[in-house]
Order: sequence, then C-alpha cells, then structure tokens
Amino acid sequence: MTHRPPAVILVRPQLGVNIGAVARAMMNFGLTDLRLVNPRDGWPNADAGPAASGADAILDDARVFGSVAEACADLHLVFATAMLMRPITRRVVTPERAVAELRAVELPGGLLFGPERTGLETVDLAVAHAVCTIPTSAEHASLNLAQAVVVCAYEWMRQADTMVPEALQHYSGPAPMAELENLISDIDARLVANRYYSPAPGRPEAARLTLRNLLTRPQFSEGEVRTLRGIVRILSVPRGPAGER
Repeated sequence: MTHRPPAVILVRPQLGVNIGAVARAMMNFGLTDLRLVNPRDGWPNADAGPAASGADAILDDARVFGSVAEACADLHLVFATAMLMRPITRRVVTPERAVAELRAVELPGGLLFGPERTGLETVDLAVAHAVCTIPTSAEHASLNLAQAVVVCAYEWMRQADTMVPEALQHYSGPAPMAELENLISDIDARLVANRYYSPAPGRPEAARLTLRNLLTRPQFSEGEVRTLRGIVRILSVPRGPAGER
C-alpha cells in the first residue's frame, strides 16, 4: 500500500539554518513536501542551503503561504505539534498515534510546527484536527525545530509496514481543510446576519474560535461537510406564513 507522506508546515519560522535542518531531516525519512507560512526573513534564504546537507530539492520545491489555513487547504488531516503549556480544546496524541492516523486515512495530511521561540499560537492550533505532543523530560522539555521534525518523520518511516488501526480501517477520512473552511464561513455568515455575536470587546473573536473548534474537532468527512452546508443553506431560506419557502 502506498501512502503519501505528510506535508511539513513550518509556521513563521525564524532562521534559515533551521529551515535547512528541517529539510535534511525530511529527506532522511522520506518526506518531501515542505510548506512555509510567513517565514520571518523571507524566502528563499541563503542560510538554508548549507544546513540542508544535500536536501536542496526539498528547499527548491518549498512553497510559501500567507496563512496556516492556506497552507492546509488541500489537506484532509492535520496535526499541530505543541508542548501543551496552556489549556486546549483538542484531542492530544503522541507522534506514534498521529502517524498511524495519517497512514490510515490514505489522504493528504500534514504536520504543523511553530516558530522556534514561541511555538504555535492558539489561532494556529485551531486549524488542526488534533495536537501531537512529543514526550520529553520534565527537567528539559523543549526541542528545537529540526528535532521535533525528526521525531515525527522517523515515526512515519518506522510505521511503513505496520497495520492500519482497526478503528480507522473503514473511515473515509476528513474532508479537505478548504471545504471545512467553507462550512465555517457559511455558518459564520448566518451568525453575523442574525446578530449572534455580542458587541462586547473580544466577544466575536472568542465566539469564532469556539465555532472553529466545534467544527474542526470531529474530523467530518467530505460527505458530512456537504450535508452540513446543505442544512445551513436550507435553514437560511426565509419561510412563508405557513412554513413554506
């Protein structure tokens, strides 16, 4: 069975040398799709090549995006890596489980990695279906960017010949993120039209984040997303006096 390796998405990476080290780690374990979201020093970056140690093809093919949502638009299953220093409304799994699920769905997937100094922000995590946390020592928990990618990339290669988890064998997989974004936009538009959002400061942003969490966490299939969008459209049509449309 052939599986497409997951995309590696670096969100606001700061140093070209770290991007190069990530490319090297990817090539070591058979990953090829590198995506950059708003790299701090722009792209291409002269410091990346020497650190890539021969993984120039990955750097040459790297794509730059203006947002996490754009970088994930064609992906069906996305895991965000994080140390979980703050509460989060997402399922939390190990790299082993994340890779098992990515292999099980047999659809394009991705792994999100945050900036070197701060990691992913809450709004970045909200785009992902689940969070992948790498177990580390409590005395020194932080990993550098390339180390985190190595752990996940190694797990991808290690599971090349393993069985698909039984619970996922008949699951068609989550819808592409672009379709989920359309569903979220549809519902958001209806909420705006019906004045759901409170004018209190910060309320719309918090409510929209909650909405995104509610709709992303279940990992709806493509058919389920279409059904939900159809329901939203039907409910948006004004009714007549006797319930006629």
